[in-house]
Amino acid sequence: MAKAKTIYFCQECGYESAKWMGQCPSCKTWNTFVEERIETSNKRGAKARKALASPTNIIEVSTKEEERIPTNITELDRVLGGGIVKGSLSLVGGDPGIGKSTLLLQVCRNLANAGRKVLYVSGEESLHQIKMRASRIGEFSGELLLLCETDMDTIADGILKAKPEFLVVDSIQTMYSDAVSSAAGSVSQVREVTSRLMRIAKEHNIAIFIVGHVTKEGVVAGPRTLEHMVDTVLYFEGDRQAVYRVLRSVKNRFGSTNEIGVFEMRQNGLTEVENPSQIMLNGRPLDAPGSVVVCSLEGTRPVLIEIQALVSPTNFNMPRRTAVGIDYNRVNLLMAVLEKRVGLQLGGCDAYVNLAGGMRLGEPAIDLGIILAIASSYKNQALTADTIIFGEVGLVGEIRGVSQAEQRIIEAEKMGFHTCIMPKSDMQNMRIKSDMKLIGVANVREALDYL
Repeated sequence: MAKAKTIYFCQECGYESAKWMGQCPSCKTWNTFVEERIETSNKRGAKARKALASPTNIIEVSTKEEERIPTNITELDRVLGGGIVKGSLSLVGGDPGIGKSTLLLQVCRNLANAGRKVLYVSGEESLHQIKMRASRIGEFSGELLLLCETDMDTIADGILKAKPEFLVVDSIQTMYSDAVSSAAGSVSQVREVTSRLMRIAKEHNIAIFIVGHVTKEGVVAGPRTLEHMVDTVLYFEGDRQAVYRVLRSVKNRFGSTNEIGVFEMRQNGLTEVENPSQIMLNGRPLDAPGSVVVCSLEGTRPVLIEIQALVSPTNFNMPRRTAVGIDYNRVNLLMAVLEKRVGLQLGGCDAYVNLAGGMRLGEPAIDLGIILAIASSYKNQALTADTIIFGEVGLVGEIRGVSQAEQRIIEAEKMGFHTCIMPKSDMQNMRIKSDMKLIGVANVREALDYL
């Protein structure tokens, strides 16, 4: 007989506890525990069946290339590793209104127009609302089936009847299963519904995309096991008020997690940005103090982007430090290097560092650009507009080499830059000839001499 018992779950990370606690010991958040009833059944029969399974030697396991479905959206295919893998389960997260549903509906349109059977399950919108959004995107000439339902049993029956090649579930927090007594969106419900979708994807070889709500911290709501269960986790980044969106993969069992896709939000949906460097540099000021252009590598794609810094004397005892798009602690560290190794008196100045275009970068290769932007604003001396910068800065002021320096130089040369300030070690190991003026620097003091 099944027995019911009560367990407390953390809504942020999925931590389980036999009693209620004010603070979660796992994620350290307050007042996130909720009470849920779960049923446990006798599993002796299941253990007996599992005992019949025998291990398999890895040598005897045959491998084959995954069958991928191209979406005809180059930026999305790049992030996924070449297309959608059949039988995979992918999770798409992002802020409300960022474009998750719009992107997936565009994928559904392309696949349906290519002759593939597609099913779109929505628990948040009616058929009329989906049709209105589809009309803005473009013409639908293929077989796209719509289902507005939140009951997982009904959805499973609809999937088995339709037998689609591609399935979208929007969103996972609105779905519920009668096997769990808690409300839709709870930890138990999200875990149960995702488990059933995963079994459907693997057993029937259906590629499934699920949309996940995010918390105010920007992570997918529900148990942390949700991201472990799926094959791919995609995040939409960017300000809802801005026109550019960045699609980033944080987990991918079938490809790299270093690639990004850049989109522009327009009236008719999301449009691919084939050359992000040109978009990010549009409208930048020329020969302005505190403005420099750096080259960052996102996967296999070099991206040129402007870093702006503003340093001014403070009117308070505690100077302000603000960083947008760049790690705040990294900016403080680099300012300490400038004070200690070069002698710039930044302790009495407010410092504001901004990454133009609404993107977020964390690669160490932009360190030298941050250093020169801050020093340029402090000394009120501008670098020439045709100068590109990259290099990692150490705590003793040395400039360390970065990966794929040749590829960064080629991209900068295509964009019309004529001077490159780079690590001396990378310059000595160059294997290509470039018409650009290459300036190799070994430490921060040498780099500041070019101001």
